[in-house]
Amino acid sequence: MTVIAPPRTATRAALVAISHGTSSPAGQSAVARLVAATAESLGSTTVEGGFVDVQQPDVPATLGRLPPEQPAVVVPLLLSAGFHVHVDLVDAAAESECVAVIAPALGPDDRLVTLLARRLYDAGLRETDAVVLCAAGSTDARAVADCRETAGRLSTVLNREVTVGFISAASPPIETAVSSAKAANPAGRVVVSTYLLAPGYFADLAHQTSADLATAPLLTEFGEVPDELVSIVRDRYLDILAGPDSVPAGGEHRIGRR
Repeated sequence: MTVIAPPRTATRAALVAISHGTSSPAGQSAVARLVAATAESLGSTTVEGGFVDVQQPDVPATLGRLPPEQPAVVVPLLLSAGFHVHVDLVDAAAESECVAVIAPALGPDDRLVTLLARRLYDAGLRETDAVVLCAAGSTDARAVADCRETAGRLSTVLNREVTVGFISAASPPIETAVSSAKAANPAGRVVVSTYLLAPGYFADLAHQTSADLATAPLLTEFGEVPDELVSIVRDRYLDILAGPDSVPAGGEHRIGRR
């Protein structure tokens, strides 16, 4: 990842963790626990949570909680880098007086693949099962490509083909992908690997396909927050701080790139 930043400042940047937002209480709880676990892992670092949609505070309001002189690293709690990362977050940061760098999305990342594989094996994956990765979908081709890359990495780990289906905005739709997997694997089951961050409406849809089985999302309402997710969020923040000049300052809103 190449990050261009202005000169150092004496103020350590805050981590601003921005998720999509959901009306699901289970999803809200799951994401809040990820933000809290990340804050605990970083000790005295200021960590704030906010949302690009559905919930409040939104991104400008979240950045507005910070002292004017404190820079911020905005870490998208989003699995793929699409419109929300490249447009919504950049525009929202530009509305704020706070100087911010937008870090890359959480995926693709091998730690996400490890977590996806663990969810599958915990659900009872068999050697004869066909696997379909179920992603939210996006009109942004970059986000769709990120999902397909994740499916490819998961295919390598599982040593079997992993196809992709989307809940909205991209093709093939998840039910079409499941039906194709059934036709290609008539003697075995079809298992949906739920590539969604948290419980909610989309996760419910992933479980309502004609597949034989669907895994839990990456975060769940209760239980341990997966170490893989905490480490990715923390590393997205620390990677920005480890860039050429440590923290953003000087009046520009920038986006880090993988």
